[in-house]
Amino acid sequence: MTTRTLRLHPDDDVVVALDLLQPGDPTAAGTAAARVPKGHKMAAVPLLPGAPVRKFGQVIGFATKPIAPGDWVHEHNLAMGEDFARDYAFGEERRPDSPVPEAMRATFQGFRRADGRAGTRNYLAILTSVNCSASVARFIAREVERSGVLARYPHVDGVIPLVHGTGCGMADRGEGFEALKRTQWGYATNPNIAGVLLVGLGCEVFQIGRMKGEYGLVEGDAFRTMTIQDEGGTRRTVESGVARLVEMLPAADAARREAVPASELVLALQCGGSDGYSGITANPALGAAADLLVDHGGTAILSETPEIYGAEHLLTRRAASRAVGERLVDTIRWWEDYTRRNGGEMNNNPSPGNKAGGLTTILEKSLGAAAKGGTRDLKAVYRYAERVTEHGFVFMDTPGYDPVSATGQVAGGANVLCFTTGRGSAYGCKPTPSIKLATNSDMARRMADDMDVDCGDVLDGVSIADKGREIFERVLAVASGERTKSEELGYGDAEFVPWQIGATM
Repeated sequence: MTTRTLRLHPDDDVVVALDLLQPGDPTAAGTAAARVPKGHKMAAVPLLPGAPVRKFGQVIGFATKPIAPGDWVHEHNLAMGEDFARDYAFGEERRPDSPVPEAMRATFQGFRRADGRAGTRNYLAILTSVNCSASVARFIAREVERSGVLARYPHVDGVIPLVHGTGCGMADRGEGFEALKRTQWGYATNPNIAGVLLVGLGCEVFQIGRMKGEYGLVEGDAFRTMTIQDEGGTRRTVESGVARLVEMLPAADAARREAVPASELVLALQCGGSDGYSGITANPALGAAADLLVDHGGTAILSETPEIYGAEHLLTRRAASRAVGERLVDTIRWWEDYTRRNGGEMNNNPSPGNKAGGLTTILEKSLGAAAKGGTRDLKAVYRYAERVTEHGFVFMDTPGYDPVSATGQVAGGANVLCFTTGRGSAYGCKPTPSIKLATNSDMARRMADDMDVDCGDVLDGVSIADKGREIFERVLAVASGERTKSEELGYGDAEFVPWQIGATM
């Protein structure tokens, strides 16, 4: 039997091994000249040193030595090389919108909030202004759980402590402070949260009173604040915090699910622990699901700026306006400077696990990662944790580090999240449910307790369109209350990780 390989584009110089190839194995692209691990690349044509190497029809790097047909192509003979020109062609591939008629649009069972948005979960959250109040927030949540009071409020999904490692030792203005402020405010107003208790120490840089003043916040059933110093120490703060949450529970429990149009869904698109199949199975399938959601009036947020590097020209071509496209390019330039001044480089991104799974350069990884964004026009580009107000396909500037990236998306208003993985990322995200999509069936079986959808069957003939429809239907079900694997395992409390930008003083 001929060992399977896959050529992804007619212009490609490499094929992907769908099985382990041994020297002499016959393949659809010729005879393997070397051992090629499953999911890795085999040369389909001869390549000279310095020659560009193409996959997905795009440059993924340059040959560093002569490469013969049948050779394994990876770090030993492929490198990112010098920067190469990308034609941004702003807006040249825009397409007319193809919305589903209003009467035919999908719905889900969600919680309608006072501001008009809709939630998919109904949590009370304990936010912290500073790391110094993190333990107290956890103590409060633990005492509420121990008390058994939540059993009297079945429509509340739980009380979650959302703690972080910053809030002081930082400037009280500038990029870092503004990002933290947007993150805190975004979580406090995320539609999956019915009420917030904000706990501080009292003397930190991130002052609760300043946040209340800037946002015009008034305390009530959905928002309370306190500081450890004003309450008189740890024990009194815990007692007071429990009492305040108990007072907030009846109002939170009054919320009920009702039919809500899918246009109220804001879907965060994430990938982590990628492999050679990510850009072939789960990512394009998620892109097809994102297209469906956009056509039903909803919003899909692509993020992880370092993981679109080298593929950004594919997004600028879909920009709804030149200004949107230029904002994306400006974001890329900021990252080039950010990594340079911190002694890094954009090609640092592929992790050891990514490389073991078959990815060699950030250019290759980005082409697969960008596929999560589907094919619809790019309507807007947002800063980290900025409130997403545009419907359709949008981009948010975030790091590639999954918990930091997802934290920004949730702060922006994401009420459901899809996370593709090829190596097997263990992740969950309260208050926003995370649907895990496996890129290959081997890992899906091995980590069955963590994976919600197996996209490996795309390699066996299931179409991207059909898998996208399956994911879209799962998104609607989870938005309506179906629990994800990560929720069943209890993930989500520790994955709130605001992006720390700038100096720690």
